[in-house]
Amino acid sequence: MAYELTQERRDEYRATSIRSQQRKKAFLRENFLTPVKSPLLRKRLDPLELMPQLNKNGFTCLSLFSGGGGLDVGFERAGFDHKACFELLEVCGQTLRANRPSWNVRSGEADGDVTKAKFSLFRGVDVVHGGPPCQPFSVAGKQAGAEDPRNMWGEFVRSIIQARPRAFIAENVVGLLDRKFETFVQRVIIDPLASDYTIFKFKLAAHDFGVPQARRRVFFVGFRAARDAARFQVPQPTHGNVKDMFGPLLPRNTARMSLGLPDTEYDEVAPTLRSGFTGPRNTTGVLNSKASLKIWNALEVWPNGVQQTHALAMAYPPENGHFRLSVADCALLQGFPANWKFSGAVYQALGQIGNSVCPPVAYAVAREVAKALGRPQ
Repeated sequence: MAYELTQERRDEYRATSIRSQQRKKAFLRENFLTPVKSPLLRKRLDPLELMPQLNKNGFTCLSLFSGGGGLDVGFERAGFDHKACFELLEVCGQTLRANRPSWNVRSGEADGDVTKAKFSLFRGVDVVHGGPPCQPFSVAGKQAGAEDPRNMWGEFVRSIIQARPRAFIAENVVGLLDRKFETFVQRVIIDPLASDYTIFKFKLAAHDFGVPQARRRVFFVGFRAARDAARFQVPQPTHGNVKDMFGPLLPRNTARMSLGLPDTEYDEVAPTLRSGFTGPRNTTGVLNSKASLKIWNALEVWPNGVQQTHALAMAYPPENGHFRLSVADCALLQGFPANWKFSGAVYQALGQIGNSVCPPVAYAVAREVAKALGRPQ
């Protein structure tokens, strides 16, 4: 359910927020350079270990709705070369260009608007991938579906029809599989492509691939050639609840352990991070539900008032003494490498992180797609 608050709760949180802002201003005014002791006592998770760099496989990909680059990072680590990235938000384009200056990044209303793009120019690309905006099908986005102006599934399908890639990958929230959207999925996604593509539909959980966050998403993967479709296998979990130390799965990466925080009596994967772009106003928090607040509290991690740097986050802890998150912490919990930096204000960075496909999950899908495609044509 959406995170609905009583007026009493809103007033309480507002008062807490005001006190927090006052402490921050006092810190910045009085002694910004004073060293702050960090609680990070252990080695942090390195998401690159979850997606070892593979050799170039000879396949090319076209990225739509690139956002902060989650799918793009995963496909790059799996050995794909990017032909171009389309993204409407200029701040996301800045992120992509800052991290990968050699990529062909088309961003902003003039260059990144997929509704104006001629995808026939990309005939010959092997894979088209993207995550059309999920808000039309998410609880937080009110689930307006096809009536939501942010619904871009028709444009994604148009890109496939025009570019005719050997394969495509699309990602979205699991709410898209709700019964109320069955007709939409069939008419808008499946029917226009079914005559030319064999389409697979499946769910993946990020924590099953080493990401220290409970995040479930639906994927659509299609192949133009029947022989490629016959070789495709849905990615299988690499991490799980381990009882047999010699079993096929690695232990799940939990939040405190991954962040390098000291041991407590409780550790679990983090709740799903909320995007800073969602809701009635831009937010610097990642809290998305009452249930998730209980988990954050048990983890002793504060999910509100995320700060741009670790030093700022440590400088004025929340009133309850819990660990305050920085942008880099949230990126780690999403599975982004530490060297992948996000442009913009904190809410914009959190928007890019929270809207992204977790890179290790993208990597797992990309690997299986590459195996199915066999050799470049």
